[in-house]
Amino acid sequence: MRQPSQGVFQVTRPTGSNEQRDERAGEPFREAVALRAALHSFLGQNKRIARAHGLTAERYLLLLFVKVASDDGPGTTVSELSSRLHLAQSGVTQLVRRAEDLGLVRRELSSHDARIRHLRLTAEGERRLGATVIALGEERARLVSALTQLDEAEGRPLDQS
Repeated sequence: MRQPSQGVFQVTRPTGSNEQRDERAGEPFREAVALRAALHSFLGQNKRIARAHGLTAERYLLLLFVKVASDDGPGTTVSELSSRLHLAQSGVTQLVRRAEDLGLVRRELSSHDARIRHLRLTAEGERRLGATVIALGEERARLVSALTQLDEAEGRPLDQS
Protein backbone atom coordinates (compact mmCIF):
# COMPACT_ATOMS: atom_id res chain seq x y z
CA MET A 1 0.00 0.00 0.00
CA ARG A 2 1.30 3.51 -0.79
CA GLN A 3 1.02 6.16 1.87
CA PRO A 4 1.91 9.84 1.64
CA SER A 5 4.99 10.84 3.61
CA GLN A 6 6.01 14.48 3.41
CA GLY A 7 4.71 14.83 -0.13
CA VAL A 8 6.38 11.61 -1.34
CA PHE A 9 4.66 8.28 -1.77
CA GLN A 10 6.41 5.28 -0.25
CA VAL A 11 5.76 1.60 -0.74
CA THR A 12 4.94 -0.62 2.25
CA ARG A 13 4.66 -4.34 1.68
CA PRO A 14 2.27 -6.66 3.54
CA THR A 15 3.61 -10.00 4.78
CA GLY A 16 2.37 -13.51 4.01
CA SER A 17 2.11 -15.37 0.72
CA ASN A 18 -1.60 -14.62 0.02
CA GLU A 19 -1.09 -10.96 0.82
CA GLN A 20 1.99 -10.82 -1.41
CA ARG A 21 0.05 -12.39 -4.27
CA ASP A 22 -2.84 -9.94 -3.73
CA GLU A 23 -0.41 -7.02 -3.66
CA ARG A 24 1.24 -8.03 -6.93
CA ALA A 25 -2.18 -8.19 -8.60
CA GLY A 26 -3.11 -4.77 -7.25
CA GLU A 27 0.28 -3.14 -7.72
CA PRO A 28 -0.47 -1.47 -11.09
CA PHE A 29 -3.52 0.18 -9.52
CA ARG A 30 -1.58 1.39 -6.49
CA GLU A 31 1.13 2.74 -8.78
CA ALA A 32 -1.48 4.50 -10.90
CA VAL A 33 -2.97 6.07 -7.75
CA ALA A 34 0.45 7.12 -6.45
CA LEU A 35 1.36 8.64 -9.81
CA ARG A 36 -1.93 10.51 -10.12
CA ALA A 37 -1.68 11.73 -6.51
CA ALA A 38 1.87 13.01 -7.02
CA LEU A 39 0.92 14.75 -10.27
CA HIS A 40 -2.26 16.20 -8.76
CA SER A 41 -0.31 17.56 -5.80
CA PHE A 42 2.34 19.06 -8.09
CA LEU A 43 -0.20 20.66 -10.41
CA GLY A 44 -2.16 22.07 -7.46
CA GLN A 45 0.97 23.63 -5.98
CA ASN A 46 1.97 24.82 -9.45
CA LYS A 47 -1.36 26.64 -9.77
CA ARG A 48 -1.14 28.15 -6.29
CA ILE A 49 2.45 29.37 -6.69
CA ALA A 50 1.89 30.69 -10.22
CA ARG A 51 -1.16 32.58 -8.96
CA ALA A 52 0.94 34.09 -6.16
CA HIS A 53 3.19 35.54 -8.88
CA GLY A 54 0.32 36.90 -10.95
CA LEU A 55 0.17 34.05 -13.47
CA THR A 56 -2.37 31.41 -14.32
CA ALA A 57 -1.02 27.86 -14.67
CA GLU A 58 -1.59 28.10 -18.44
CA ARG A 59 0.23 31.44 -18.69
CA TYR A 60 3.12 30.03 -16.64
CA LEU A 61 3.44 27.12 -19.08
CA LEU A 62 3.28 29.52 -22.03
CA LEU A 63 6.05 31.67 -20.54
CA LEU A 64 8.20 28.58 -19.92
CA PHE A 65 7.96 27.51 -23.56
CA VAL A 66 8.61 31.03 -24.83
CA LYS A 67 11.63 31.40 -22.53
CA VAL A 68 13.25 28.10 -23.55
CA ALA A 69 12.66 28.76 -27.26
CA SER A 70 14.12 32.26 -26.93
CA ASP A 71 17.16 30.99 -25.04
CA ASP A 72 17.75 28.23 -27.60
CA GLY A 73 17.13 30.26 -30.76
CA PRO A 74 15.06 32.97 -32.38
CA GLY A 75 11.98 32.31 -30.28
CA THR A 76 8.80 30.41 -30.92
CA THR A 77 5.64 31.02 -32.91
CA VAL A 78 1.99 30.52 -32.10
CA SER A 79 1.96 27.50 -34.44
CA GLU A 80 4.92 25.90 -32.65
CA LEU A 81 3.34 26.58 -29.26
CA SER A 82 0.07 25.06 -30.43
CA SER A 83 1.91 21.86 -31.28
CA ARG A 84 3.97 21.76 -28.08
CA LEU A 85 1.04 22.62 -25.79
CA HIS A 86 -1.34 20.26 -27.63
CA LEU A 87 -3.91 23.04 -27.98
CA ALA A 88 -5.81 24.46 -30.91
CA GLN A 89 -4.04 27.35 -32.57
CA SER A 90 -7.00 29.65 -31.83
CA GLY A 91 -6.69 28.88 -28.10
CA VAL A 92 -2.95 29.56 -28.12
CA THR A 93 -3.54 32.79 -30.04
CA GLN A 94 -5.93 33.95 -27.30
CA LEU A 95 -3.50 32.90 -24.57
CA VAL A 96 -0.67 34.81 -26.27
CA ARG A 97 -2.88 37.86 -26.83
CA ARG A 98 -3.81 37.98 -23.12
CA ALA A 99 -0.14 37.60 -22.16
CA GLU A 100 0.70 40.44 -24.54
CA ASP A 101 -2.05 42.63 -23.03
CA LEU A 102 -0.52 42.00 -19.59
CA GLY A 103 2.93 42.97 -20.84
CA LEU A 104 4.42 39.48 -20.40
CA VAL A 105 5.32 38.66 -24.01
CA ARG A 106 5.93 40.58 -27.22
CA ARG A 107 5.94 39.57 -30.88
CA GLU A 108 8.99 40.28 -33.01
CA LEU A 109 9.31 40.07 -36.77
CA SER A 110 11.43 37.20 -38.00
CA SER A 111 14.68 38.34 -39.56
CA HIS A 112 14.19 35.69 -42.28
CA ASP A 113 10.47 35.87 -43.06
CA ALA A 114 8.27 38.94 -42.59
CA ARG A 115 5.18 36.70 -42.28
CA ILE A 116 6.53 35.11 -39.07
CA ARG A 117 6.33 36.65 -35.62
CA HIS A 118 8.52 35.15 -32.89
CA LEU A 119 7.44 35.46 -29.29
CA ARG A 120 9.77 36.80 -26.62
CA LEU A 121 9.35 37.49 -22.94
CA THR A 122 9.26 41.08 -21.75
CA ALA A 123 11.20 42.14 -18.65
CA GLU A 124 7.99 41.69 -16.63
CA GLY A 125 7.44 38.24 -18.14
CA GLU A 126 11.03 37.30 -17.25
CA ARG A 127 10.58 38.59 -13.70
CA ARG A 128 7.33 36.71 -13.01
CA LEU A 129 8.51 33.52 -14.69
CA GLY A 130 11.83 33.55 -12.83
CA ALA A 131 10.14 34.06 -9.46
CA THR A 132 7.66 31.26 -10.17
CA VAL A 133 10.33 28.79 -11.33
CA ILE A 134 12.37 29.44 -8.19
CA ALA A 135 9.32 29.11 -5.93
CA LEU A 136 8.38 25.79 -7.58
CA GLY A 137 11.83 24.22 -7.12
CA GLU A 138 10.85 22.24 -4.03
CA GLU A 139 7.67 20.97 -5.70
CA ARG A 140 9.63 19.77 -8.75
CA ALA A 141 12.04 17.95 -6.44
CA ARG A 142 9.10 16.25 -4.66
CA LEU A 143 7.62 15.12 -7.96
CA VAL A 144 10.95 13.73 -9.19
CA SER A 145 11.36 11.91 -5.87
CA ALA A 146 7.88 10.39 -6.15
CA LEU A 147 8.54 9.28 -9.74
CA THR A 148 11.90 7.82 -8.72
CA GLN A 149 10.24 5.84 -5.93
CA LEU A 150 7.63 4.49 -8.32
CA ASP A 151 10.32 3.39 -10.78
CA GLU A 152 12.41 1.83 -8.01
CA ALA A 153 9.36 -0.05 -6.77
CA GLU A 154 9.07 -1.52 -10.26
CA GLY A 155 12.78 -2.38 -10.23
CA ARG A 156 13.91 0.07 -12.88
CA PRO A 157 15.66 3.43 -12.53
CA LEU A 158 14.04 6.70 -13.56
CA ASP A 159 15.04 7.59 -17.12
CA GLN A 160 16.67 11.01 -16.95
CA SER A 161 17.04 11.47 -20.71
